Amino acid sequence: MPPKAKHTREEIINKAFEMARKKGIDAVVARELGKELGTSSSPIFTAFKNMEELQKEVRKVAMREFESYVRDALNYTPAFKYVGMKMIEFATKEPKLFQLLYMREHQGNQTYAMLIDELGDTVEVCIKIMQKDYSLSRQEAELLFRQVWLHTFGICVLVAGKVCRLSPEEISEMLSAEFQGTLMLIKSGTFKTIPVNDAK
Repeated sequence: MPPKAKHTREEIINKAFEMARKKGIDAVVARELGKELGTSSSPIFTAFKNMEELQKEVRKVAMREFESYVRDALNYTPAFKYVGMKMIEFATKEPKLFQLLYMREHQGNQTYAMLIDELGDTVEVCIKIMQKDYSLSRQEAELLFRQVWLHTFGICVLVAGKVCRLSPEEISEMLSAEFQGTLMLIKSGTFKTIPVNDAK
């Protein structure tokens, strides 16, 4: 009978998550994780094929942590703004987890659609709320979501990277201005893409 594993998969994932939360995912290497567990790296590779598999599991835990921030969005009005505020709060309080989920490099061509897909069900909920609350078509709601989400994401990157610090009041004002401005432009029917041409 093979010896009983010293640490379960769950224990290893939880310890790796704690490390990623404090120091970032790059700090989660086999030797250092083994030290944190009080053992060698052997139990890690007994439970996981490689470190990439473990890191994927850590990302799942990080995503659940993010989802806990926005889970009750439908209890607030406007719900979409609440999601934006909570996303920025997550980036502020959990910068390493935000970086793990949304600021990592991707091999190949990561499109906007692929990035949005990683957000899960939150996107669809927001788009349906926009359609209902502001009498928008699906296409209009998707455009509004894209513009405001990209603006929100930019603020998240600033706070997660500690580039600048913003108060909740400043964040609320920024999100309202972007949302209302984009909504007014869409409702006016004058939105169009303006190309940049050579002035010569």
